[in-house]
Amino acid sequence: MNKRLFNLFLALILFTGIANAQKQPKYIFFLIGDGMGLSQVNVAEAFLAAQQNKNGTLPLVFSKFPHVAFATSHSLSHGVTDSGAGGTALAVGHKTKNGVIGMDSAGVKPYKSIAYLAKEKGMKVGITSSVSIDHATPASFYANQPDRDMYHEIGLDIIKSKFDFFGGSGFLKPTTNAKKEEVPSLLPQLEKAGYKLVNGIAEYNQAKASSDKIILMNNKGANNVSLKYAIDQKPGDLKLAEITSAAIESLSKGKNGFFLMVEGGKIDWACHANDGAATIQEVLDFNSAVAKAYEFYQKHPEETLIVVTADHETGGLALGNGSSTLRLKTIANQKISQEVMSTLINDFRTKNASASWDQVKAFLTEHTGLWKDVKVAEKDEKEIFAAYEKSFVNHQNETQKSLYASNDKIASLAVNALNKASSLSWASGSHSAAYIPVFAIGVGAEQFKNKMDNIDIPKTVAKIAGWNLPE
Repeated sequence: MNKRLFNLFLALILFTGIANAQKQPKYIFFLIGDGMGLSQVNVAEAFLAAQQNKNGTLPLVFSKFPHVAFATSHSLSHGVTDSGAGGTALAVGHKTKNGVIGMDSAGVKPYKSIAYLAKEKGMKVGITSSVSIDHATPASFYANQPDRDMYHEIGLDIIKSKFDFFGGSGFLKPTTNAKKEEVPSLLPQLEKAGYKLVNGIAEYNQAKASSDKIILMNNKGANNVSLKYAIDQKPGDLKLAEITSAAIESLSKGKNGFFLMVEGGKIDWACHANDGAATIQEVLDFNSAVAKAYEFYQKHPEETLIVVTADHETGGLALGNGSSTLRLKTIANQKISQEVMSTLINDFRTKNASASWDQVKAFLTEHTGLWKDVKVAEKDEKEIFAAYEKSFVNHQNETQKSLYASNDKIASLAVNALNKASSLSWASGSHSAAYIPVFAIGVGAEQFKNKMDNIDIPKTVAKIAGWNLPE
């Protein structure tokens, strides 16, 4: 090889190296399983294997991603974070105290999220969730408020964001501010700012061609607090995967790519209630949303980055509660969430105020498989019977309160008995400081590795994208 050809060859290698080093993703997916620690992922995978009578696990879409890490999640104020501080850490790359949204711990200095950095670069931006759009984790990407409970004020921050797509169940306080005063409704203000408000996929399909800025909410007449638990959903109910698909379709209109945040919010809610069956189905539902992102990635592998993580773990979930034999197949006998079971028990009590123990057992068997398909421990049966006597004999109804629900005591005890029979155990009904997972695939995904802290995750996304995340 002569000198001229050799120099040309070196120049080509150098150019290729620089091009590869500077490669940045055009499409970024940032998916957050709220409350989804490593154990929640493990339980869902073990459940899938158990349904096929296999010992071990069957992978989820995101657990097959080639780059994996784990991270700590403590807040600035506490060893155990809440979703306000946890979401803020993932959105802005800064620690704050529990309860704060997108600001410093004093609630004075606003932080700029990676979603805003994407918007400044000309990308379209979408923020979606299976719970309300103004809930803590999605809010952390577009709002700056000193208190996560300032739902009306958080909703108003959508207007200043100018983001292109929002999706979720709706808004919690559209007409009431943080001082509990009645104020002009949020919804007309969003419309005035240029957003098309649609309820359900049918309305979205009618509006998508003519609307550049869309807020997709739950079906008309459905709950504005959250989507239904996946275990309770029926055909026609709005699903997180549908919201994700709509967001991808809408955001793909842009020429400069997009940033899409997707939250599986009800994993956390199920874990607060220590509802093992609902938790597993919520993780699988979140996995279905990730699958939509992965389908997009397969069409654009050289331009896409997908990051899947969590804001914290909830419940201190463990797979295995004494025996070396796991019995996770058993939990498939539960067909409805603890929340819906509570509603049904209340209805049953109204119609059968003095129902016999055998009648109540038959009711629980129908919805959980207890006694028929699942052996109930003597201690657990005594506890359920005591709750039955108090409720149906003495007519003193009891409830078991979790963060997002107040469930009937009988339903709570029945679910607990099924959890135990299925080898699941819980440390609490609150958040924990357990490690959170990080899974990544696509452009720059190799930079997610080793042990991280939650604030390192958005910093790494910003670094890969070539953005300057403010200190």
